Amino acid sequence: MLSRGLHFGLRFSSRRVVTQITSRNAASEPAYDKDPAPYFFNEEIQTILKTVTRPSTEKVFRRQLNSENLVEPEYKFMTDQELEDARRQANQLMWERLQMPPVVKVREEDGRVLSKDPALQGFSDAKFVVTDITFGISNKDRIIAVRELDGTLRKAFNHEKDRLNQVYFPIPGREVFMPKMFQEEYLQAVLDRKDYEFILNRACIQFEPDSEDFHRVTRVTYDCIYDKMHFDHLRSTRHFGPMVFYLAWNKKIDNLLIENIQTERIEDAALVIKLYYKLNPSEKAIKEEDNVKLIQHFIDTEAGSKGKLIRALQTHLEIEAERRKIRENVEKHIAETKSSDEEIKT
Repeated sequence: MLSRGLHFGLRFSSRRVVTQITSRNAASEPAYDKDPAPYFFNEEIQTILKTVTRPSTEKVFRRQLNSENLVEPEYKFMTDQELEDARRQANQLMWERLQMPPVVKVREEDGRVLSKDPALQGFSDAKFVVTDITFGISNKDRIIAVRELDGTLRKAFNHEKDRLNQVYFPIPGREVFMPKMFQEEYLQAVLDRKDYEFILNRACIQFEPDSEDFHRVTRVTYDCIYDKMHFDHLRSTRHFGPMVFYLAWNKKIDNLLIENIQTERIEDAALVIKLYYKLNPSEKAIKEEDNVKLIQHFIDTEAGSKGKLIRALQTHLEIEAERRKIRENVEKHIAETKSSDEEIKT
């Protein structure tokens, strides 16, 4: 017998549930084959993810296209110390905005049958829900049961619990029913507009990190970005780290490495490879301080797109060689000019 506050009488309509179940089944392939949380929250991995995010204050504090009113800029005269303190506060605020959404395993379904009462079959044409609405209980621990049409009383499924929790304890910005933009046929249209950050921000509001729908939406978005090599759309956002983690976990970093090399982010490419080896231990892994040698080793032993990576790395090395040659010529010219000036003076 439950001693805490219960609420009876809410009836479930099954019509709007169909689209949600269809969307989940459309992309049910799990993004992670085991619990990724211990890896994601590892201190070394967190350092790598924060580093490759490459935060830019211009992007982090840019104007956001949302319903919030614009705040007029405020101008102040500051001493050097006050300016330093303001910069420190801005840097702290920047990292708060770049707080990465946690990567955790999908919540397991319960749905245990509590009792079967065939005598109640046909009592109603809608399901009934019993919800514990006691204040102060976490939504995950809240007891919610569903009475089926055939009289079966069972624990609520995850998507049912999420809906009921939103009814009784609403979270600002979250809707009771999944927005249409997250359904497969509509999600693709938003992806085609390259609104990746908007999709991921909205997913963080609408779903819990352990929700099957959250994993589905983020996986589809990350895969789209990877296929189109649109990594810069998420760079300097809170979603870049989780995306890199997902790609490294699933051994899909070739395109990211190509983009890093082509944009001369050699250190980032090396960090991504180190992350890859941490998440996928292999005898082929090596500890190499030279970034170019580490990249070359990965291309030789692990890469799937060897040709593209070899061409990208070769182009980078040729450009670096030309730059060194130009620098040497400039330094030589400066040295000759100084020597000539000294001879004239003497």
